[in-house]
Amino acid sequence: MAKLPKYFLWGGAVAAHQLEGAWQAGGKGMSIADVMTAGSNTQPREITNGVLPGKNYPNHEAIDFYHHYKEDIALFAEMGFKAFRTSIAWARIYPNGDELEPNAEGLKFYDDLFAECHKYGIEPVVTLAHFEMPYHLVTTYGGWRDRRLIDFFLRFAKTCFTHFKDSVKYWMTFNEINNQCNYMRDFSMATNSGLIFSPDATPAEHEATMYQASHYELVASALAVAAGHEINPDFKIGSMINFTPQYPASSKPEDVLMAQKAMQKRFWWEDVQTFGKYPRFMEAFFKRTGLRPDITEQDRQDLAAGKVDYIGFSYYSSNTVAASADNPWYDFDGVKAEVKNPHLQTNDWGWTIDPVGLRYSMNWLSERYDLPLMIVENGLGAFDHVEPDGSIHDPYRVAYLKAHIEQMIKAVDEDGVDLWGYMPWGCIDLVSAGTGQMDKRYGFIYVDKNDAGVGTLKRSRKDSFKWYQHVIATNGEDLA
Repeated sequence: MAKLPKYFLWGGAVAAHQLEGAWQAGGKGMSIADVMTAGSNTQPREITNGVLPGKNYPNHEAIDFYHHYKEDIALFAEMGFKAFRTSIAWARIYPNGDELEPNAEGLKFYDDLFAECHKYGIEPVVTLAHFEMPYHLVTTYGGWRDRRLIDFFLRFAKTCFTHFKDSVKYWMTFNEINNQCNYMRDFSMATNSGLIFSPDATPAEHEATMYQASHYELVASALAVAAGHEINPDFKIGSMINFTPQYPASSKPEDVLMAQKAMQKRFWWEDVQTFGKYPRFMEAFFKRTGLRPDITEQDRQDLAAGKVDYIGFSYYSSNTVAASADNPWYDFDGVKAEVKNPHLQTNDWGWTIDPVGLRYSMNWLSERYDLPLMIVENGLGAFDHVEPDGSIHDPYRVAYLKAHIEQMIKAVDEDGVDLWGYMPWGCIDLVSAGTGQMDKRYGFIYVDKNDAGVGTLKRSRKDSFKWYQHVIATNGEDLA
């Protein structure tokens, strides 16, 4: 196997709301994630009006990383991590989101966390907004519907950049900012942008709100990037998108065009963050539809001045689309266009398993944007079984990750992709964002807790722990 650069950042990835717990500790305010109930692969999570009695809110305790972080970071160090991707809970720093002064206890928690990482030579890779925001900003301002959130986010970003300027080098602004492209999925709209709709809201209302909110987020991201570079010129500040390549179902021209339009609809956010302006096809779309009505000349200048340094992205699976009479390319509906790919298997949640798609994704991103890349999420959600002796055998996880790492290395070695790091998702078991489950596990480290919230929180090494430890020790040269 070809060599990766010696500086390569092997590690793992999590998000604050999915593992920290301690939802009311240390002066933390309520987050949008704190009003999301548990669900499953057949039952969607519910977003409740505040915290209601009798409901199961798995993020409230999660795996209690807040009190276990020293133990967990030590396990990451034992695996040989060079990097640890996490996020800063906005509501820990600004409990309501619109205060003028930050919460000192929240800043201290992350001071201590990052110091623990550095003790073992682990580089923090930090996302500012990872599927959560102060709930007060949702109930009082309507989430990112309101332009005022740009200033609130910028204050939060500047506080983090200034306070952690000597302990964090790698940053990302918004996690998977493009996940809201399927705007009729209430969960992704709430987590991405704090957008909650009444039951009688029309698809047109969902769509219009999503595009305007996305614009405000993009302006906020650009302003944060510019501010961060001023605070510390050595910062590397990236975007973060979910990359799910869209394949045409056939060589039929309509299917090929459908796939092209699907790619445009999913990834125009990255065009704005990389190039500092909206692509022509989106400007044409907005002119034709009248969506995104509030954009100023100052916004355009801010977007141009706040281009990202690298692209962080998640990759789990690919998608295949086909045009049809009721879903032509010019009226792309991602859900209606999806078709089964006969060449790929799927996991227990219906996601395709497509290692070659990772190499394709890396080439597509590198060719289009010519920026360094960082894989900050990749992994297999699965049901793990604990044997009577306490061991956890997960060869399916090893097989998935090995196949993807093989393709990743080919993209670097054979295709010349500039890749800085690889951080598989959920390196320790945590609450699933999409389903709220604990039994949907990604980690190398098992946490004793189930979907019902029952368990001791004891940490245990899975077989994949030792395998990934060896992968890191050999810098990817031995994946056996």
